[in-house]
Amino acid sequence: MKKWFVLMFLFSFAAILSACSADAQSGSGGSDDTLTIAWYPNESGADLKGAREEIGKAVEEATGKKVEHKTTTDYIIAIESIANGNADIAFMGAQGYIEANAKNDKVQPLVVPSGASGTIDDAVYHSWLAVQKEKAESYKDGGEFKIDEIKDKKFSFVSNSSTSGFKVPSDGIVSYFSKMDEYKDLKAEDLLEGGKFFSEVQYGGSHQGSAVNLLTGKSDAAAFCDTCVQNYVELSEGDENTAGSVYKVKEDAAEPFNTVPGKEFTLISVTPVLNAPFTVNTETVSEEDIKSLKETFTSDEMASNENIFVPEDSETSGLFYKTDKERFLEVEDAWFDPIRELSK
Repeated sequence: MKKWFVLMFLFSFAAILSACSADAQSGSGGSDDTLTIAWYPNESGADLKGAREEIGKAVEEATGKKVEHKTTTDYIIAIESIANGNADIAFMGAQGYIEANAKNDKVQPLVVPSGASGTIDDAVYHSWLAVQKEKAESYKDGGEFKIDEIKDKKFSFVSNSSTSGFKVPSDGIVSYFSKMDEYKDLKAEDLLEGGKFFSEVQYGGSHQGSAVNLLTGKSDAAAFCDTCVQNYVELSEGDENTAGSVYKVKEDAAEPFNTVPGKEFTLISVTPVLNAPFTVNTETVSEEDIKSLKETFTSDEMASNENIFVPEDSETSGLFYKTDKERFLEVEDAWFDPIRELSK
């Protein structure tokens, strides 16, 4: 009886393992009939639901598969999801892609949005360091805005996995201050929490959240990017993406800016950043589907789709805007090496 029980247990255990293996295999190589797209918190808001669904529709038409959207409240969730195969496609910043690729080299770039020229040459957005407008004068030196006065202040980043909301601005801060004897040993790690350089450090969890930290007075200065807040703010003074320019929250801005309508902030530093890619897990998506996705995304039809590349003067909230010849382009992994270098 004991031998029979042991044999039955082993047989059942083997059957379970076999079933698990079959399930794992059915979910790889694109054989499943569903593709999951993971989105950062910045793109997970209700106001961007239509934009997400339009991308999903394009993916469905390219592959013939159903799309499920995985919205998130934390960068790490999206990064882990694409790396471990719980998501097949993800829209993420360069730093997030680099982290996912380091965890699993099967995660590769699919496409990136071009610049206004329609080429990769100007495929950048901008990392901002901003302060409240009414306090902006104290960040001037000889008529020019400088970042000297951010030390010992309350500062807000987005996430330490954010390219333009942490990696790029922290590198810029370290490069600037480490030339001074007092801060010659300053490292990016020293900026992660208060007490070493900043009096207090907060994380918005999204670019929108970091901007709201600034506008509600929770922080004195903040890092966030232009593209993630463009649906909520408008230029009030100066030229776009220029130190000294002032932006104002729209009166009808959606959450989380609905609590600070009319509030203004001033840019004290602006840094170009490589555009964010759509990435794909090549272990869970077949070569055939990846080929179809690239063809669809880089097509003239996609570039002219006003639900994806929203006209610049439209009041519709979008992920991408059409100012000239914007479109999606293929890039190789090596294109992101300049961001990798920031971590060395």
